[in-house]
Amino acid sequence: MGVSNSYLSRTEVQQLLGVNPFGLWRLVRKYDDFPRPTESPKEPEEVWDGFQVYRWAAHTPEFAHRGAVLLRPLPEDVAPGRWAGYKDTVRGPALDWHTALGTIRLVHCDDRRVATDIATEVAGRGNPDGVAVVCALYGDMSFHGPALVAADTAHPGIEYEADWGDVAALAGQDLPWWPDLLRLPHLIRAWEPGAPAVVAEVPANDNEKILRRVVGNYAFDVTSRLAATDMADDIRNNRIDAALHDNEIFGEEGHGERRNPVVIAAVPETGHHPRRSDGDRQVLEAGWLGLALSTHPDAVAAIEVAVGRQPDLLPFGALTEVPVRPGAISERWARRLTMCDPTAAHVVLAQGKKAEAFFLDPLTDMPVLRTVADHDGKQLWRFYAPLSLPAGDAELASVVLHHTVWVTTSDGHLHPAPCTPSEHLWWGNGYGDRPSEAATVINLLLDDLGATPNLREHWNAPKGLTALLNEDHKQGTELTRSTLLHARMTPPRNR
Repeated sequence: MGVSNSYLSRTEVQQLLGVNPFGLWRLVRKYDDFPRPTESPKEPEEVWDGFQVYRWAAHTPEFAHRGAVLLRPLPEDVAPGRWAGYKDTVRGPALDWHTALGTIRLVHCDDRRVATDIATEVAGRGNPDGVAVVCALYGDMSFHGPALVAADTAHPGIEYEADWGDVAALAGQDLPWWPDLLRLPHLIRAWEPGAPAVVAEVPANDNEKILRRVVGNYAFDVTSRLAATDMADDIRNNRIDAALHDNEIFGEEGHGERRNPVVIAAVPETGHHPRRSDGDRQVLEAGWLGLALSTHPDAVAAIEVAVGRQPDLLPFGALTEVPVRPGAISERWARRLTMCDPTAAHVVLAQGKKAEAFFLDPLTDMPVLRTVADHDGKQLWRFYAPLSLPAGDAELASVVLHHTVWVTTSDGHLHPAPCTPSEHLWWGNGYGDRPSEAATVINLLLDDLGATPNLREHWNAPKGLTALLNEDHKQGTELTRSTLLHARMTPPRNR
């Protein structure tokens, strides 16, 4: 998405403008607005920004015929163009219009360098269709319609922004627009001027396909299939809404008296829209728990979708890493881990890292694995923090700071502190950011060891606890219950 940068050497500037070295020296002195050279990002010699030179030429009568085609002044009483059908290109099907400036080729794609790639291909084949300029989508809205990136076949390496309204004026008709999710090759190839908007089904993306596979796989129980259905339907609703919104934005009336010359070419099929989603939360959580404990490859893929889309439905909190270190507080915790075969949760937890062994924390049911660090090859414990702790009648006895926050309890247990999936627990000087997440969790557990933290408003944590955790404690520092309670009641000193 966007306009690609290009740089021209002194020789290339001379070739573009059709001047010799003396001619370039002359025009630099004749025109105060001639672009200045800049330092090359790769070469020691000075270079010019290709777009600036190309735009300058288009706006300067002496050199307009050598400047960017769509930045030159439009001819007066320009004759309307003629639609010339579609052409398949290296970047998808494009639509052609024969115009007073030559053939304009418009491709409905907003990836980077699309205009340059197609213009280069056309020029390399001898330009049999007489294409003067290739336009691609910029991915944004301009004053008279969708923003465009253009590249001329005479200089395909120089991209510049073009005006949709100017292209429509040259074409002599409103130009078609497809929403992002309906830019399907067969729809673009079938379009003709005057055709009504096609009603088309929004294709499923990879995430929806993964979840639909789970829905159709009776190896999973009904609750897991319901959970997958709910998330798949939510994705479908979002994609149809996105296509509708695209059409509203890009097909809107113009900002002034003049209407944007845009024709909506396709609308999403909405016969069953919206589908019911956001079902009973307890049912959904139970279904995702079943998938997390599964050993089926489809469950792994589904959990990966959920981690990226709605991690709060999953039965575990933030991903955490702690070095394997003899004598550290984590060694005491590790002694209670039970070795197990990997589940879907373990595979997603690994994130492609090589695991030496897989474990389960029998008190919190959190998946754990032992792996090695990328930077030094030393062993690491990698695990999900629990969402809450098993409490019974126990209370928080102390907190130990060792690469994360650890909680010791009055009945002799040790746990990684609970955390939400999208946050992390830390302490020390955060260069302006204070460890209010950890302070919020500790404040909650001081009153109720089994409480489930909600970190949406962690900045409201007790200031005294936050100040205590903002200190640069050494790894392994233990803060007793009385120390924490005292800090919670003590306002921090002004510095």
